[in-house]
Amino acid sequence: MTTDSELPPDGVPVLAVADLQKHYGALTAVDGLSFKVGLGEIVGLLGPNGAGKTTTINMVLGLLEPSAGEVRIGGIDLRARRGAALARTNFAAVYSALPGNLTVRQNLRIFALLYDVAGVTRRIDELIEEFDLAHLADTKCGLLSSGEQTRAALAKALLNRPELLLLDEPTASLDPSAAQIVRDRIKGLAASRRCGILWTSHNMHEVEAVCDRVLFLSHGRLLLEGEPRSLPERHGVATLEDLFIRVAREPLSARHEGAA
Repeated sequence: MTTDSELPPDGVPVLAVADLQKHYGALTAVDGLSFKVGLGEIVGLLGPNGAGKTTTINMVLGLLEPSAGEVRIGGIDLRARRGAALARTNFAAVYSALPGNLTVRQNLRIFALLYDVAGVTRRIDELIEEFDLAHLADTKCGLLSSGEQTRAALAKALLNRPELLLLDEPTASLDPSAAQIVRDRIKGLAASRRCGILWTSHNMHEVEAVCDRVLFLSHGRLLLEGEPRSLPERHGVATLEDLFIRVAREPLSARHEGAA
């Protein structure tokens, strides 16, 4: 569990990725990727399907071993001190649902024990209240709506008070109202708890509303980086969605313009 006293010193990023690579035989999924996420910063990791986003997240989570490169979480080298680094991290994704045969409270208790959370009952009660889950606490997760499942998954992801939160398409299955509620809560986490967030999404309107900075990937490489509201204009397009389409269709052109 991370406490305020364990946060990295000022100036040390919550996540630092350096020359990260992942090869599957002749296939290169991630190719020399380097970037940082600061405390309290929400960074969008963007790109078309197959760009390397999920592979990158899985390497940061320690689920995949990098072929080369370094991942540091709060200044801690993931390869050298895996347990200490991952204790500062958590994750939520639309495709990674909580076990449906367990209730919300049972799921939170099991994951709290796995994360070695102190004061388990009190922490669970705090999160149930924070995410408006009190009336659903004893309902099996498989019976929840998409929005309710997302709120429960976010509660799980905050059990250990992570300083780095990885979110892979967290609002993909939600209606606009539920998605807005989730976005507001995540923005609040970054602002009030100084939680650094790495967020993948194909919803460019959402990215503009939430992210402080975006990274565009193509074929495992970082093509473009910048503030989501000013980056399109710098590259001669009207919207972030237009820029996404350009990166997806003409990655080499976008890379050339980004270097100009």
